[in-house]
Amino acid sequence: MDEAGQKFKRARERLNLRYRDVEEASQRIADRHKNDEYSIALSRLADIENKGTPPSLCRLYSLCAIYRLDILEVLEWYGVNVSELPADAALIEVERTHEIGFATEGHGSVQLPLALDPGIDLRRTTYLSRAIQRWGKLPLMLLNAVDLRHHRYAFIGTEDWSMYPVLQPGSLVLVDETRRKIAGSGWNSEFERPIYLLEHRDGWVCGWCSVIDTQLIVQPHPMSQTPPQVYVFPDEIDVVGQVTGAAMRLDQARRRRTRP
Repeated sequence: MDEAGQKFKRARERLNLRYRDVEEASQRIADRHKNDEYSIALSRLADIENKGTPPSLCRLYSLCAIYRLDILEVLEWYGVNVSELPADAALIEVERTHEIGFATEGHGSVQLPLALDPGIDLRRTTYLSRAIQRWGKLPLMLLNAVDLRHHRYAFIGTEDWSMYPVLQPGSLVLVDETRRKIAGSGWNSEFERPIYLLEHRDGWVCGWCSVIDTQLIVQPHPMSQTPPQVYVFPDEIDVVGQVTGAAMRLDQARRRRTRP
């Protein structure tokens, strides 16, 4: 906290402001807002600078206004990183459906893939993490709840209907590489049954799986009208991981009915 106080002191000295100047400026802000909480007395300013006493929220606002400081950066001086708000919120489960009020612009940054292999055939399911050529930072605060760079992703091909309607063609799926063991039970419905991303000699496939002796059966969704695929395991196919999340459009059924 002492370090934060010294940063306030240096900001004041750079502007050649005396304690009395800051007190008077804060009083003008208090008058404008009709709230004395914005006012900073001389003794309070001395405590903030020399003893590391954290200012109240309104006084913090006044200091940032007077010194022309970014309030989000100043909060970090006191150990409060606002960009972590969504990640911390994700720790608390809320049962009811609700709106999210976090700002999505201007606060913090996250790692996102900025360049992909131009040779990707988007009609086929692709292990997207291998196709990322360049990463970069974008100011998308909400995504800080996920460590994007250290997860793995796959793109469900635009003509891959094998897991429709659970996974729509064109979906972006999140893959947990630590979950590579095929589960044989433990679900009550198709929505709970684990879906796996697998790699074989011709590419990748997503589906439900079962292992019988040395055979791995990739079971598509019945509504997809796609036949099961059988591979010698592990010689002909490898389990990349379990699909744990998906981002997808919801209008693909109409496109399927209307395609030639």
